Amino acid sequence: MRQMHLGLFLLGTGSHVAGWRMPGAVTSFQDIQAIQAMAAQAERGCFDLIFMGDNLYADPGAHPSYTVRLEPLTMLAALAMVTKHIGLGATVATTYSDPWSVARAFASLDHISGGRAAWNAVTGSSAQAGPNFGRLHPNHAERYAIAAEFVEVVRGLWDGWEEDALVADRESGLYVDPARLHKLNHEGAHFSVQGPLNIGRSPQGRPVILQAGGSDAGLDLAARTADVVFAVVQEFEEARTQYAALKSRLPALGRRPEEVAVLPGVMPIVGRTEREALDKLAQLQAFISPTNARQLLQDRLGVDLAGRDMDAPLGDMPLFDGGHGFARALLNKARRDNLTLRDIYNLLGAARGHWVLCGAAEQVADTLQHWFENGAADGFNVMPSHFPGGMEDFVELVVPILQRRGLFRTRYEGTTLRDLLGLRRPARGEG
Repeated sequence: MRQMHLGLFLLGTGSHVAGWRMPGAVTSFQDIQAIQAMAAQAERGCFDLIFMGDNLYADPGAHPSYTVRLEPLTMLAALAMVTKHIGLGATVATTYSDPWSVARAFASLDHISGGRAAWNAVTGSSAQAGPNFGRLHPNHAERYAIAAEFVEVVRGLWDGWEEDALVADRESGLYVDPARLHKLNHEGAHFSVQGPLNIGRSPQGRPVILQAGGSDAGLDLAARTADVVFAVVQEFEEARTQYAALKSRLPALGRRPEEVAVLPGVMPIVGRTEREALDKLAQLQAFISPTNARQLLQDRLGVDLAGRDMDAPLGDMPLFDGGHGFARALLNKARRDNLTLRDIYNLLGAARGHWVLCGAAEQVADTLQHWFENGAADGFNVMPSHFPGGMEDFVELVVPILQRRGLFRTRYEGTTLRDLLGLRRPARGEG
């Protein structure tokens, strides 16, 4: 029986912009013990993976607890030491990195974790990162051209070592067989990389590749290279359409639909009753400051709100050159539901443009099952509003219902993240 996949999205102290203000909530994403407790919650719930988002600039206006964080790969290496089964994924942007360093870092994490590493290969949508690297932020098309070549190079570097290249033969004195070690010698439009890496082949063959782009270019990159795709959607029909659009690209690329798992992002607000859940959401919303949501609205839609009537219908608005996935989801919802800027503002205040699912545990489980069984998702990227409470509600109340229905695992099987995701271990040189 097909079962859903669940990821835990770590975003600061929670995905709600003011979740850190909830009584008893974690207030620092620099506290490794608190983060280890988050990982333990997810592993207790048999989640497939932990995923840490990232950006490369400090902006306390939009999501203050997201501004302060540990560097993702350093943090995940620490989590590898206190977890046994769960996958460990992180964002590293292709626009402001180099392929050799990224390939080496994730290969290292895969060895440290025993085969549980995953790389979220994103372009980085915000121009605010550029000055931190002394660069101009490339436009959307150029960012994706860079990303496509970047991922190609990283995969090539991961394949530079044959399975048995590390010999360590005491009698002959041969440590590495040079005949089983291969230079990449890549010369492309954006990168020149010789290789090979100075680390052996990954326990998974190659670390898992995650992708989160929602534009046509993002979907094309995901269809060619991703094992897991994080979707930004607000409605079931929209999710089903996007799911089909991605899956339909795969056969022409020699890939089967089951080789790519699509996980929409969802912020579950869960109660033992619907009233309890609604009260929790109202409490969270009461903590939002005008500065938080207003800055998010400007960032997501790429508009200057000065002089705009917040209570007028949104009307036509073109996609800007930042994150197309978030902007498209919000603009589509605004047109469908005749939303104003203030309506979008309030929506962003809850989950930054992601889907908010509020209700009793049975209601939440019913909705997730409906999406899973009707062509809208292969699972979900769960985005707790705050820790530990938001995650605890989902693990303790919703996961057992999914397990009783046979929709989710009750224990871990296999040793690598690829095992959890039902993915084959790729052979060297396999596309």
